[in-house]
Amino acid sequence: MPDENPRFGFQPRRELGKTGFTATQLGIGDLADRKIPLETCAATIRRALETGLNVIDTAPCYEDGYSELAVGKAIKDFRDKIFLIDKIDNHNDPIRPQIESSLSKLETEMVDLFVLHALDTIEGWQKAVEQNGVFEQLDSCSKAGMLRFRGISSHHPDVLTAAIDSGLCDVVLFPIGPYCDSRFIDVVLPLAKKKNIGTVCFKTFGAGKLLGDTPGYNQPLQQRPRGKFSSGGAEQNSAPMLPRLSVAGCLNYTLTIDPDVALLGLCFPNEQDAAFEVAHNFTPLDSAQMDIIKQLAVEAVKEKGNCWWNPPQ
Repeated sequence: MPDENPRFGFQPRRELGKTGFTATQLGIGDLADRKIPLETCAATIRRALETGLNVIDTAPCYEDGYSELAVGKAIKDFRDKIFLIDKIDNHNDPIRPQIESSLSKLETEMVDLFVLHALDTIEGWQKAVEQNGVFEQLDSCSKAGMLRFRGISSHHPDVLTAAIDSGLCDVVLFPIGPYCDSRFIDVVLPLAKKKNIGTVCFKTFGAGKLLGDTPGYNQPLQQRPRGKFSSGGAEQNSAPMLPRLSVAGCLNYTLTIDPDVALLGLCFPNEQDAAFEVAHNFTPLDSAQMDIIKQLAVEAVKEKGNCWWNPPQ
């Protein structure tokens, strides 16, 4: 079981757009792995909630429902203190059955925010709004007491801009980190703040690429660059560690950009403690420090596969 962590105590700091909910600067998300017992996953989530973190994110497709089950177990004693986010994975299918399925796994009657998940093309946005009437369906579910707010999660600045301008979204989820398209920071975030739309941001660590030798989410690289090193006068083959950033560098970068909530994985106690330590000691970086971290991030993602959260320019 995850150990107790009394050292950190987070306090709500800012209203999440016009929801009226005052959120902590860190949130937690996608805490599930089918190789780990469900109760262990839930205990890890509870450990973070016990520090005061009050935003949690999940989705039906995360480990094929396992994430929702873990979150449901974890939040039983915290439900009235947290802002719970879930997602609609299938934009073209009826919305209500998907919400009912999620509510069943979460063992709750209502989710604070449902977002359309990974809505990444203008065509997809237009179809969801104009043909499928997804926001009308969400409104119907809201009137039935199944959700309070609605929004989208997207990896494309143009889609996010259209969604914010539409007035249909209460909160938007999108990437912000050292290796993210600059339009998320320069266009999307200021527009959302201007319109009083809540901002919950992910990819601080680039799906893990910025911290380790992985194509994402702790998966091993299929091919690693190999080199040689000298040991006692004899050359030996090695698999050198690729360039990487620190948790402090990545998180300080995102916190300096200042979305309402920085959503982190925090899947293990040591990961939680590292992130919590940075957040407690956070001081905004200056422009020179930000530029250095961005340059290091460019090197850190090389040879680690596609960065799918950055659309083509």
